[in-house]
Amino acid sequence: MRSHPLDPPTPAEIELAVAAVRADGRAGVRPRFWGITLDEAHARKVVAGDASGVRFGLVVMAPGAGAWEVDVALDDAGATAVAWRDVDPRRPGITSDEARAAAQACRESPLFQEVMARRGIHDVSLCMVDAESMGGFEEKYAGRRVTWGTVWHRTDIEDNGYARPVQGVVPIIDMATMEVLDVEDHGVIPVSEEAGPLTTGAFGPDREGLKPLDVVQPEGPSFSVDGWQVDWQGWKFRVGFTHREGLVLYDLEFQGRSVLKRAACNEMYVPYLDSNSTQYRKNFFDWGEYGAGPLTNSLALGCDCLGVIYYFDGTHLGGYGDPVGIQNAICMHEEDASILWKHNDLRRGVSEVRRSRRLIISNFQTVANYDYGFYWTLYQDGRIELEVKLTGLLSASGIEEGAEAPYGRIVSKNVQTPIHQHYFGIRLDTAIDGSLNRLVEEHAEGEKDPALNPYGNAVRYVREPLTVEGGQRNDPSIARHWRIESAEKTNRYGDPTAYRLVIPNTTRSFGLPESVMSRRAPFIHQHVWATPYAEDEQFIGGQYPNHAEPGEDGVHVWQEQQRSIDGVPLVVWPVLGVHHLPRPEQWPVMPVEAIHLVLEPDGFFDRNPALDIPDPAAARGSGSSCCS
Repeated sequence: MRSHPLDPPTPAEIELAVAAVRADGRAGVRPRFWGITLDEAHARKVVAGDASGVRFGLVVMAPGAGAWEVDVALDDAGATAVAWRDVDPRRPGITSDEARAAAQACRESPLFQEVMARRGIHDVSLCMVDAESMGGFEEKYAGRRVTWGTVWHRTDIEDNGYARPVQGVVPIIDMATMEVLDVEDHGVIPVSEEAGPLTTGAFGPDREGLKPLDVVQPEGPSFSVDGWQVDWQGWKFRVGFTHREGLVLYDLEFQGRSVLKRAACNEMYVPYLDSNSTQYRKNFFDWGEYGAGPLTNSLALGCDCLGVIYYFDGTHLGGYGDPVGIQNAICMHEEDASILWKHNDLRRGVSEVRRSRRLIISNFQTVANYDYGFYWTLYQDGRIELEVKLTGLLSASGIEEGAEAPYGRIVSKNVQTPIHQHYFGIRLDTAIDGSLNRLVEEHAEGEKDPALNPYGNAVRYVREPLTVEGGQRNDPSIARHWRIESAEKTNRYGDPTAYRLVIPNTTRSFGLPESVMSRRAPFIHQHVWATPYAEDEQFIGGQYPNHAEPGEDGVHVWQEQQRSIDGVPLVVWPVLGVHHLPRPEQWPVMPVEAIHLVLEPDGFFDRNPALDIPDPAAARGSGSSCCS
């Protein structure tokens, strides 16, 4: 049941919306769907009392006949498709159902079977084919909705196919007809004989000596949940789940004051930096071309999450119109986070210390070989962190034994893993002490006036208000960070109340300016973008990146309007990045590599807001302090 206008679509609502689309008839007997999206702007109007009901947007395809965005209105009378807008039929994202169908089409193709036989592979039922977006390399397939496949071979059904890449075999599939148009063969390279099992005991006996580590909260967790709303230690917010972004947080308040209206990982772009025949096309908008919702994991207690856990289930729209449930899609739990603050008074022999508690809201997506975890963390001092955890299996290609891998690393016999990058475009609809905000860049500079700096040690911080939309690059060498300020509220020192944005993990593109990767995702060329909120500017890399003309849409296009961002409803778009030169220690599965974003109060409070945290010893009922 819907308890709030911002709640995600329920299975019943999805069924009603799909039925309304089908009832129109123009999408045919068996249409395909790419996602259902809550109309959040309408939901906000409902919250404000200016509208009623619920509205959804669906993307529907009738292969060979067209594609549309459809607005569906739901109220007590039922569901009605109220608007249809034409979409280029090449442009909707690839559904999981389509990806499976494309892989099966390859296995049934005589041409594919012939190419695999040249490599001594005759049972193609054991071949894995991942449907990859064409990503700016349409070339002679312009005008078609096509995909290409990376191919892997398993020795049996239990084998880890990603350990055995089939180099140089590239099937091209028409996604409308599921016809295999071509199978490129760039020459036979032996498929690796080495397995990459991930099951316990596969590489010898399990490590001994690991004792149980249990998280026990005998009185239960400190948070409360009402539907999708959460209260914890002064924080109040709503959890959401969308087809495109997966986990979303809405209306974050701390101690009764607004901080963020919306927060999510908005897009992920992954370019590969190897020119070999199996790798050069690889550059993906994982969210815009596949969708985080359908790729979301069902999480397991004791494995993905440890402690006293609250789970939110997710639902997304399947490729053929059915609601698909994901049990335990989002995990929420508390963790001890070491010291919150401490001081040991040596003169008086008195120590005061408080332990930090944090609340983590997380989910995991699996994009073929890679796995990504998104951990939004709230702290008792008002800090917000996003930690992105990268793990899973590296996307490998085959290599001749004894050959060099100039654009990657050899990790197994006949296997090399290419250099690549991961860019995470984050969307923050800010609400620092109200709806009107501004952005200020701050950095350190040594005092240049010798009269003011006689000892050479004076360093001032320099404020540069950013009054017009655009992008900026990170620069740790000058301690660069950004303040998101209220345009209406000040603290007792007369400064605007604010939060500080710090992005310690960034990288840059190494692609040549004319390369597809440089032109296709221009948002990666800056580390922080800022725009005024606009209802139709939802995704940093553009609404429909699949088969898009490189660079035609996205934040780099919007900012050409040169709109004011001084005292407006503001959207800040940080871009986290990692340049990944693989290590042999990341094979056959990658230990977690974590990158971060930090939002912390900066003049939002007049003093430390965590002075009211109880003494940990007294909180345990011992009646004394930690160091008495």
